[in-house]
Amino acid sequence: MFDPIIAATRFGTGLSPVIEPPWDAESMLGKLGGPDQAAALLPIAGFDATVPTLVFIAEVQKAAREARGTDQEDAAKEAVRQKNREVADVIRHNTLSTLARCVMAQDGLRERLTLFWADHFTVIARSLNHRHLVTPYIADAIRPHVAGRFADMVKAVVMHPMMLLYLEQTRSLGPTSVQGIKSGRGLNENLARELLELHLIGVGGGYDQTDVTQMAELLTGLSFHPTQGVTYKPQQAEPGAEVVMGRRYSADSELATITSALEDLAIRPETATHICRKLAVHFVSDTPDPDLVASMSRAFMDSGGDLLAVTGAMLQHPAAWVQTRAKVRQPFTYVAAGLRALGVRADRIMPLDAKQFRRHVTDPLRLMGQPVEQPVGPDGWPEDPAAWITPQGLAGRISWAVASPADFVDTLPDPRRFVQTAVGSTAPADLIFAAEAAESLADGVALVLTSPAFQRI
Repeated sequence: MFDPIIAATRFGTGLSPVIEPPWDAESMLGKLGGPDQAAALLPIAGFDATVPTLVFIAEVQKAAREARGTDQEDAAKEAVRQKNREVADVIRHNTLSTLARCVMAQDGLRERLTLFWADHFTVIARSLNHRHLVTPYIADAIRPHVAGRFADMVKAVVMHPMMLLYLEQTRSLGPTSVQGIKSGRGLNENLARELLELHLIGVGGGYDQTDVTQMAELLTGLSFHPTQGVTYKPQQAEPGAEVVMGRRYSADSELATITSALEDLAIRPETATHICRKLAVHFVSDTPDPDLVASMSRAFMDSGGDLLAVTGAMLQHPAAWVQTRAKVRQPFTYVAAGLRALGVRADRIMPLDAKQFRRHVTDPLRLMGQPVEQPVGPDGWPEDPAAWITPQGLAGRISWAVASPADFVDTLPDPRRFVQTAVGSTAPADLIFAAEAAESLADGVALVLTSPAFQRI
């Protein structure tokens, strides 16, 4: 059942000439449950430690507005430009760190799960001033919980500034709350709707519009302010008890009411089925074996939503190891797997300057259809392979495979050996023949990296 090549590709970030593939499922789970070595070696600061802060950005922009028409205007504009450069530097550093983690990780499963859960709980910067804070959100709310309790991840996500800003929870007031009556404003149902529809219960899970409204009322009072952080303000909370999915929650206007509801919703059977099927679709097949999903769901419910147990149930099920490669690497993991197959070191990735970053990372990913941290909506990136294998997407992959590898290694590998390194011993005969017949090292490497055998997992 267990196959080290499938383990490294389907459940990891790819094969490598310098990193051994996993030898069994138990070792994969052991690393996942152990220390996060990649994060220690390639750190990414969390929201509170990331600069420029939202407070600083607001101050710079205010100073620029006030300086218009004065002799301080040029200096104020330069301060804004410097702020923008600092934001761009943070985005570049964090994106390259994420990429380098995938390339260098001994524990590729953790990297893949982090990407999966970050997509499941998608946030998108609503303002240019928030662009550099998406990866810190992942560092705070996602990565620490990929092998922990699902409920803990849910609470960390819902209580994070980026989720509150993205889904505009900061604009939601109880219509009959003190502040709601005073301002004439009311509910914003974005967060409540996405929690039930995308993050927890799932479409078809049995909730209705009444549950969405009740959940939105329950979440009122939860907000964020740049100088105050995440706050709970009882004067903004809708008075009275709420009933969500048949369960009644306290009429007390306090944060504990929200956390109680999130705990309950996170371990419902409907949530287990939704989450486990989505995991199986992402890693194994768009039409996963029903018994695989059922096995994972049982592990979810029996463990109270322990994600390490759920991942273990997936890896221990025969359906997870079928030889048919039904999934396609998404662009970011495609680039990571390509660099990993080339044996690229982190010290060749992290120093990329702004021009090199655009050339090798952001521009190619945009052409491939996955611009950095810019999915279309809260449902994240598509799973259907057809969404990625498009004429433009393939052109982007080919361009990257032709142009980028030589800038990351001193000498390109012999294509005949590279086939085995990148694809493994199961490489098809026609790919081996084509690699051997390549007219140059660059052509041979590009041919391997753009082959279906490499792109399909």
